Amino acid sequence: MLKIAPSILSGNFLNLEPDLRMINDNADLIHIDVMDGSLVPNISFGFPLAEAMAKVMTVPMDVHLMIVNPWKYIERFAKVGAGLISFHLEACDQAGKDPSEVIAMVKATGAKAGIAINPDVPVERLFPYIEEVDFFLIMSVFAGFGGQKFIEESVDRIKTLKTEMDRRGIVRDIEVDGGVSSANSRILADAGATMLVAGSSVFKAEDPAQAIKEMRD
Repeated sequence: MLKIAPSILSGNFLNLEPDLRMINDNADLIHIDVMDGSLVPNISFGFPLAEAMAKVMTVPMDVHLMIVNPWKYIERFAKVGAGLISFHLEACDQAGKDPSEVIAMVKATGAKAGIAINPDVPVERLFPYIEEVDFFLIMSVFAGFGGQKFIEESVDRIKTLKTEMDRRGIVRDIEVDGGVSSANSRILADAGATMLVAGSSVFKAEDPAQAIKEMRD
């Protein structure tokens, strides 16, 4: 079944707890975007907030590390409650780091490991890691800002990755983040996506729970 991961980056920062409980009651995961102002332009959450959220959450915490040198922080995010941890292939490129080594670091904590890529990174660059990761995160907007318009070419990128996994007989989750809503959720699922991150389309809806239901259905 298609899993929905509301992005708390679009939640009400003055009073997050009702949003967190809504996610517990209606969604499958909570997506937590960690930005450092270096790999991406903005700065967002750190350890204290992730730890506080973990005390409330009953669904898994899906932590997306949009940061340079993510390997320095993997163990600590796992300790504060992250059940899924993704890092950017671009961060490895910048540092000359082997992504396989980072995947192993995530798995050593007991969390599920994912690799994320921006829309300008060829999706074929993920192929060498299909057997190693638990999931891939295909950014359908450029990482760093909420509320961006969905990039239509992302559908073909998902199909390409899914086709390669099918060719190898390997099943891995494909997560999609950026401009996701009920208007494109079925198209993404048909292309091969199994997890959808949604921010504005959930938290700006009159009924966030219904918005989640419509994406899943």
